[in-house]
Amino acid sequence: MTASEVVDQIKQHIGVPWNDRSHRDTFKLGNPDTQVKGIATTVMVTFDMLKRAHAAGLNFVISHEDTFWNDRDETKDVSSLPLYKEKTEYVLTNDMVIWRCHDHMHAMHPDFTVVGSLRSVGVKGGEDAVMRPRIYTIPETTFGEFASNVKRLTRAHAFRCVGDPGTKVSRILLGPGYATPRVTADADVVIGGEQQEADGFFDDVEYVLDANALGMPKCFIALGHVVSEEPGMEDFGKWMRPFIPADIPIRFIPAKEPFWT
Repeated sequence: MTASEVVDQIKQHIGVPWNDRSHRDTFKLGNPDTQVKGIATTVMVTFDMLKRAHAAGLNFVISHEDTFWNDRDETKDVSSLPLYKEKTEYVLTNDMVIWRCHDHMHAMHPDFTVVGSLRSVGVKGGEDAVMRPRIYTIPETTFGEFASNVKRLTRAHAFRCVGDPGTKVSRILLGPGYATPRVTADADVVIGGEQQEADGFFDDVEYVLDANALGMPKCFIALGHVVSEEPGMEDFGKWMRPFIPADIPIRFIPAKEPFWT
């Protein structure tokens, strides 16, 4: 089975009309006619991730995010960089292929990026979740206890919290990646991948600070883009399993949390 044939199967099973005008969901590097020895799903095509995929015998990488450090994967401004040359040479020399699935994945029902993110923070009931956020109810706890549990479950160590750790919380609103939801009156905690602290469309961070100062407790967690969307790529690989030949292994190769503290 070639990489192109794998993509054709994904298009047939994804459940939404395919938009050929998407600049994201395309082959990024390598020959689409390459025979697939194994499939690696990941959230970000880092060089370290590529090396681990190659070591595992997986030559077709399906990523949720970009390869060449910009959303459109434009290479004209980076093609002279040594890192670009090294990364490209590594992929081509090892007969690897990179394809991105972003826009159509977010259009799926359910959206695995949301499903996986909810599961990763211990919030139940999101098995059919889509990108449009909704409130999920958990047993009442304090924000500090909830955040500690998120840290334990995700194994993340650089996510950031805003709000009083002693605040009682039970209503959770979540959106992965850049889909961080706007704080609402019926949510105690908003969880997002990332968001600007200021100058954004709606700044949750400043709003939560002001709400707490005025006696209206609200809380916010920024997981980080990779941490929030990575679990969904593991789910995406499992979703592919029924329509990919059994002799082609499919493995989740995490990009891993990029930040440390």
